Amino acid sequence: MAQARTAPRPRANSHPNLLSEGRIGALTIKNRMIVTAMGVSLSEPDGQVSQRLIDYHVAQAKGGAGLIVMGVTGVALPVGQVSPNQTGISDDRYLPGLTRLVAAVHAEGGKIAAQLHHGGLVAGYSAQDGHPLWGPAIPPAFTGDFPDYFLPEEMAAFAGGVMPTVKVLEPADIAHVVQQFADAAVRAQRAGFDGVEIHGGHGYLLSSFMSPSTNTRDDDYGGSLEKRAKLLLDVVRAVRAAVGPDFAMWVKLDSREMGKDVGITLDDARTVAPLVAAAGADAITVTAYHDTGNGKLHSASNIPHEPGVHLEAARAIKRALSIPVIASGRLEMDAAEAALESGGFDFLAMGRKILADPELPNKLAEGRIADVRPCIYCYTCVSTAYLRESVRCAVRPETAFEGQDWLPKHPRRRVVVVGGGPGGMEAARRLDASGDEVILLEKSDRLGGTLRFAGLAYEPNERLLDWLRRQVEASRVDVRLGTEATPASIAALKPDLVMVATGAVRDMPPIPGNDLPHVYSGDDMRAMMLGETSSDLKRKTSWTTRLATKVGAMTGATANLDLVRKATHTWMPLGQNIVIIGGELVGVELAEFLMERGRTVTVVGEAPRFGGGLLLVRRMRLLAELKEHGVAMFPGSSGIAIDASAVSFTDNAGQAQRVAADHVIVAMGAHGDTTLADALAAQGLAVRAYGDATGVTYIEGAIRGAAEAVAAG
Repeated sequence: MAQARTAPRPRANSHPNLLSEGRIGALTIKNRMIVTAMGVSLSEPDGQVSQRLIDYHVAQAKGGAGLIVMGVTGVALPVGQVSPNQTGISDDRYLPGLTRLVAAVHAEGGKIAAQLHHGGLVAGYSAQDGHPLWGPAIPPAFTGDFPDYFLPEEMAAFAGGVMPTVKVLEPADIAHVVQQFADAAVRAQRAGFDGVEIHGGHGYLLSSFMSPSTNTRDDDYGGSLEKRAKLLLDVVRAVRAAVGPDFAMWVKLDSREMGKDVGITLDDARTVAPLVAAAGADAITVTAYHDTGNGKLHSASNIPHEPGVHLEAARAIKRALSIPVIASGRLEMDAAEAALESGGFDFLAMGRKILADPELPNKLAEGRIADVRPCIYCYTCVSTAYLRESVRCAVRPETAFEGQDWLPKHPRRRVVVVGGGPGGMEAARRLDASGDEVILLEKSDRLGGTLRFAGLAYEPNERLLDWLRRQVEASRVDVRLGTEATPASIAALKPDLVMVATGAVRDMPPIPGNDLPHVYSGDDMRAMMLGETSSDLKRKTSWTTRLATKVGAMTGATANLDLVRKATHTWMPLGQNIVIIGGELVGVELAEFLMERGRTVTVVGEAPRFGGGLLLVRRMRLLAELKEHGVAMFPGSSGIAIDASAVSFTDNAGQAQRVAADHVIVAMGAHGDTTLADALAAQGLAVRAYGDATGVTYIEGAIRGAAEAVAAG
């Protein structure tokens, strides 16, 4: 059995500012890392705290976060509810559960605040139960491409089949709302919370009054910026009066509304923030909102795809304040440390990174930053909210299921894992952690499987690949590369259990012309980019291409994905005009890769909507960017055929099309294959197949399948 490898020596503390103590009002926080408020849909259907929610937040407390902010705690529940299983704080009946939650977090040395929330015009979920949307005025008509990116089954879950009505608030309603926030803050104080965050952003009730796009009133609560901010300031003052001077209270504030011709601006935020402080707030959380009709912008504002996009806004607002600023928005730890040191903000709020690894703060404190499980920004966690599901994470199956036993105790076994892709590596490291003897068989000369090409096409995936490799290298797993797994060779190892993670089989579909020399499969593309070869590639590529590929493999250049990414901007053995057949995840990510390298790309497929396999929020961004960069897309096509110079088909409008093609890439035809697992079971071996071997489920399916297979004991 292989011995555990020596782990890299932890670096000395290189993030002293992030790890330093800080204060928000009277509240002392042990470090500058805050778990930002997220809508996770983990409470009971009636808004009561569930054990799942307690377990979820306890894991964050154990992970070392300085402060946890519990998201979207409804001050008016069931009115103003934006998602199922949202937590309530609108009545004293919620107090016992909230108190249990706080006590559990405190028992682990954590601190927790409640985010006080009213969904206002965004409370589509409460509308399904017949409650009107509360707002300052009738909002403008909804326009934009947002609905176009939903798959049919997703739209059914999102819309719920109800057309909401709007309640325009009268002065008595406004007074009622102010009292609801104040009463909720008192309940948070009684439950033992360490503070409250008033949600004044994201188009919710208080934000809708602030925004000139939704507030067209002409009374004391509309018109000028100061009048539009009056409801927020009334709430802040009422909450401060209700909880007293020594209970931490702060406000989440939009720095701007992106994509709106008329909306909240950074100048507005800089003007309002000092007024919020004067009204009694101890800090400002800087966020942003967007035009909801624009699909791409759903990953541009409060949950941005662009790293550090809100740093300058946070810095600008901080210059107008004497109270702390809490910043967020896809910041890597080194960038956050530098911005914190330069005075750009005072605390870092993290969401996706903590979902991927709640131990991040502890690992940072211990100098084990390389051990932090990376977020791959796939938007699985965010997309669940649109589909009315509980939160989950593609790279950490335990998220929202922390109470389950993921590593059950059992006598030591010999386990053979077949396949060194993400599912195989994940299973191997988990089995090793549970005490099993693990042998990992991989037929190629390096670990990674299809994740290597996924990492080439989308760089965040490479971070997961590197993390999995490091975890396996630091374990006792006996890795055997270049080893073909057969029923006989596996049986000879005398395993107690075999885990089959061989991935999907990718057959070339029966498209006329699929055997022409300029037609590549997805596997052909992967092999060519990563320095591998096959009989098909030898037939289809020139000797210079084969030589370059061989040299790259021999020198190790093709193992360096960053080097390959850069090199392919200069040279790729592909013509100018590329047609990709297949518009699911692999096809559209490949289109992005080729478009970025100057190719003219067309995507053709039979699916009525493209982007299947991508979670909704990432799909909205990627498809929009492909359109912006001139990638022609033809979903719902039929009669697809390939000839020597073009691809012909009938588009979804019934029109005949013919697109020139120097090369054609067929990115479809993948399916599960349990042949090996079935043969092993026929020999009487205990077998578990999972991941793409049982159906194409991509990274999340591979990781979750591995975890569940190991948890089965």
